[in-house]
Formats: sequence, C-alpha cells, structure tokens
Amino acid sequence: MTSNKGKYDVELTITLTEAPGAVEHEFVLLGSGGEVSQGSTLPDPRAALAAVEQFGEEIFFPIPRPDRICTQQYGGPQVAVVTGRFRGREVSSRFSRTDGCEIARWRTMAALLGGVAGSTGNI
Repeated sequence: MTSNKGKYDVELTITLTEAPGAVEHEFVLLGSGGEVSQGSTLPDPRAALAAVEQFGEEIFFPIPRPDRICTQQYGGPQVAVVTGRFRGREVSSRFSRTDGCEIARWRTMAALLGGVAGSTGNI
C-alpha cells in the first residue's frame, strides 16, 4: 500500500480476530474526498467510511481523560487492530471488548471493524 501514500484521505487496514487462536480476517478501507475508493474490502465500506469520517479523530487520537470511569463488564474476546493513515496522520489503534469504555469504542466503529453497528463484529 505504500505506493498509494498520499492518494487517499483514509487508508486503513483492519485485522480482526474473533477469539484467541482464531483465524484473522483482514479488511481494507480506502477513501478519498468522503467517497469509498476501489480496493476497499469491508462488508459495508460506506458505513465504515462514515464512522471514520465522523469519529476518527476522537477514536484514533483520543485526548487522555484520567477522570473517565469504565464499567467492569466483558463484551467478548474479539480484538481488532487498525493501522494505516487517516487525513495524513499515522493510525495504530487496538480495539477490544474488555470493559464498558472499550465496548463503546467498538460499537462506534463496528462498521470499520468488519461488523455492523451494535454487533460483536461477527462476520
């Protein structure tokens, strides 16, 4: 993908693992000017791009909040790693479902993580 550097506003690779030891699923999201570009492999790339455009800054580059309290609940073993570029900035984010805050992040970006809003990310 390095040959396309700068060609896209959004150039992300998502690696989703449903459970420890499970087969990894890899997806790509490419977008430019708010439109999905050819080569995107997510089940719903338009919804994924919409989520990234709306919440990407906040999700990928969060401002630390030491006062944040997260409920102690377990949402499942799924893990997704998102790498690439978003509006010229390097992205390297890990998503899981280990507590209430992480579950909320997952739901916000579910379409990007290979699922649909509110899902566990199951394919």
